[in-house]
Amino acid sequence: MASSAAADTALVAEIEALGERLAEARASISRRFIGQEKVVDLVLSAMLCGGHALLVGLPGLGKTRLVDTLGTVMGLDASRIQFTPDLMPADILGSEVLETAGDGGRAFRFLEGPIFCQLLLADEINRASPRTQSALLQAMQEKEVTIGGRHRPLGRPFHVLATQNPIEQEGTYPLPEAQLDRFLVQVDVDYPSRDVERAILIATTGADEAEAAQVFDAGALIAAQSVIRRMPVGEKVVESILDLVRACRPGEAEGRDLEGSLAWGPGPRAAQALMLTVRARALLHGRLAPSTEDVAALALATLEHRMALSFAARARGETLSDVIGRVTERVLGLEAAA
Repeated sequence: MASSAAADTALVAEIEALGERLAEARASISRRFIGQEKVVDLVLSAMLCGGHALLVGLPGLGKTRLVDTLGTVMGLDASRIQFTPDLMPADILGSEVLETAGDGGRAFRFLEGPIFCQLLLADEINRASPRTQSALLQAMQEKEVTIGGRHRPLGRPFHVLATQNPIEQEGTYPLPEAQLDRFLVQVDVDYPSRDVERAILIATTGADEAEAAQVFDAGALIAAQSVIRRMPVGEKVVESILDLVRACRPGEAEGRDLEGSLAWGPGPRAAQALMLTVRARALLHGRLAPSTEDVAALALATLEHRMALSFAARARGETLSDVIGRVTERVLGLEAAA
């Protein structure tokens, strides 16, 4: 009993120390990425959970700037790939080249692609063909790639932060459903408010521009991810996660009323994403354990990219945001965060 109490006390101390460090990281990020606190919290939550994030928004809203700032603040080896229609898988993963030595002998040498890093910015990911997009699947799931029959591990930690233009934009391709499911969260980046946009104008058009400072490094981030996984989750929160995810599946009894609205619903990976991200959100808000309010707040970010509307629902003008909001209010009695 005494050892259990000591372990709990030590965990509380770790959580509190990590919370203070995260507050410092958020302050450093806000110097370069002004406003949009919810966007910052969602991306930080994804990294704290060891996952990947998909940032969706129109060009010019600061998505690339945010990811670049995160690389500095988190102290990670960062790399960037600008996705274009002519990008090939080898441009991401690397390739083997045949080299001739001075004595005339020949041997293959592997040249690493930009994916061999700790933080990968996949900029405008949906401008590349599905074949090229699929080159990221193994990397995102297994944190390694297979080239020339050899398994090659990636950086540790390894995170993909991808930016995407809305699919209505000309020259874009939809991401495969299997790849979408590998993103822990989808972060919708909207236009800033008038006050925030005014602050951006003043901060970014002068002679000097604020710089972000490093707060974490790779080892500290891995330690933080361990703390997140050890945070307690109450039985009520676990049941809320299961209730919500299962109610979004048209084939389940809980989601039978959605059969006319959804083509398919989220799988178990969505419940795993919620189970992790509610802990990160609680920590970022200075709490030691998550609540059902955290489940409701993260419903849209963790479920939207793992569901699809039926043709009839699209014809009626429904959106996934509307559907998730209705289900969250019915199941949890709370409103989903917009």
